[in-house]
Amino acid sequence: GGGLRLFFHDCFGSGCDAAVLVAATAFEKSEQSAEINHSLPGDAFDAVVRAKLALELECPEVVSCAAILALAARVLITMPGGPRYPISFGRKDSLPSSPTAPDKEMPQSNFTMDQVIKLFQDKGFTVQEMVALSGGHTLGFSHCKEFAQRIYDYQGKPGSVDPTMNPVLSKGLQTACKEYLKDPTIAAFNDVMTPGKFDNMYFVNLERGLGLLATDEEMWSDKRTQPFVKLYASNPTAFFDDFSRAIDKLSLFGVKTGAAGEIRRRCDTYNHGPMPK
Repeated sequence: GGGLRLFFHDCFGSGCDAAVLVAATAFEKSEQSAEINHSLPGDAFDAVVRAKLALELECPEVVSCAAILALAARVLITMPGGPRYPISFGRKDSLPSSPTAPDKEMPQSNFTMDQVIKLFQDKGFTVQEMVALSGGHTLGFSHCKEFAQRIYDYQGKPGSVDPTMNPVLSKGLQTACKEYLKDPTIAAFNDVMTPGKFDNMYFVNLERGLGLLATDEEMWSDKRTQPFVKLYASNPTAFFDDFSRAIDKLSLFGVKTGAAGEIRRRCDTYNHGPMPK
């Protein structure tokens, strides 16, 4: 799930151009400097770096880091049982990497459904496509701070719990996350039932109050999104079909070609240093 999160963060941050892979330095910040990207797992970055090194040894400066990341995301979806969808190659890597774009462009865990829908619509995605893409939460995890308010301080009331959350889940999370302020790496699976399988259980969970993030559970209560949650919970084929189309569309969002990008020799740094501001 970590590699899939990396792909989503990259595409929403500034377009699918591997900008999120550029490492910050003492002199230059990058997308990795954005607070929302601090939780991205290091092993996902390492996997892309290793793949790039192997490709550079065989065919130097032919395959971009953006192409590797897009292909890795598909592998991470298909390996645990998810659908296969087309990948378009010929894409380039970004020249800039903005430290402020991700926090502005990525959906936050405390967003209202109005904010989430607007964010997706501004990027050209329908409500149904947004719900389908949210099904990617069938894999991966979220850190406790992203849902702590639901289990410890609901609506600003210390000790209160979000009543829409299944009480068995909320009690389990309270125990699992009790030290999260001391250890911010503590996390929980997004899909508590089948965390290692790409399936439609994420949507089934929402009907049962087993959604982890507030934005997840709101998709069940909001009249604009609930019909799609019901559809995908009852029809896994419909979910796979719609997810495939939506993530194919996402994989082309903000793609760089021609002089707008380059093929980096290393994914974590530009070929000729940072671009002038």
